[in-house]
Amino acid sequence: MELRQLEYLVAVAELANFTRAAERLHVAQPAVSAQIRKLERELGQPLLDRSTRTVRLTAAGEAVLPHAKAALASVGNVTRAVDELTDLVSGSVAIGTVTAHDVDVAGLLADFHAAHPGVEITLSTDNSDVLIDRLRSGALDAAIVSMGTDERPEGLDVDVVTDEAIDAAVSLDDALAGTTTIELAELAQRSLIALPAGTGLRSRLDHAFAAAGLSAHVAFEASTPIALAELAERGLGVAIVPSSVARTRPALHAVTITPAMRGRLVLAARSTGRSARPPQSCCRWHGVSSVSAGVNRVRA
Repeated sequence: MELRQLEYLVAVAELANFTRAAERLHVAQPAVSAQIRKLERELGQPLLDRSTRTVRLTAAGEAVLPHAKAALASVGNVTRAVDELTDLVSGSVAIGTVTAHDVDVAGLLADFHAAHPGVEITLSTDNSDVLIDRLRSGALDAAIVSMGTDERPEGLDVDVVTDEAIDAAVSLDDALAGTTTIELAELAQRSLIALPAGTGLRSRLDHAFAAAGLSAHVAFEASTPIALAELAERGLGVAIVPSSVARTRPALHAVTITPAMRGRLVLAARSTGRSARPPQSCCRWHGVSSVSAGVNRVRA
């Protein structure tokens, strides 16, 4: 899935016309059609109803649209945050990130480095626990990490990127496909598909089971929520994934976990004395301009 595909989908949805969307995007109309069809093939579901002169979203398109808009808004906010770093002319900045999000952080930082070649920018990926340790030790200036809604990491300032429920997701022929909720005790009897230990979602899962005096049987691990969803679609178990993943894939059935679990994606930097701020809306990079505050630790 590419950001330009989401951009094309949003434009067509807003203008209800491929030609006008292409004019707004300054691309050829066939390119818009081709990219949206590619996205539909990837998702396995038509997103647009082309049967009339006015193009309309299908039910799947209506489900995807808010997430597409949120992803594009995130990129815009990250771009603006990087643009704010124009006063840096030399030094180095170290940024870390978990892998499970759609923002092309590496590309954005590469663009900034091209404009400011005197600043050396390094980007590394790891699980949230490792990234937080590296922030506290000073090895990183800022990091995108996952954590629970009740977590307040000592010594760090955070700006919330996303805050959403964590769901169970199963294939459409799974016994759970006819249910809407599942208790932790029942979930403990199933083979689970989860992120590796030390990652944010996995920590939420392990903490919830420990609090209930239960043990989770994790049969499969994968590095991203999308990979977990793909394993669940093939009937290999119950995937523990963000609600935005569980509820937007046509081949999955989402089940609400009781008691509820939630997870956040945040931009963290060593503390400057300010407090965490909630997101203006789910999946928006509210406050991401604090990258500029984190980068004042530039090491000459």
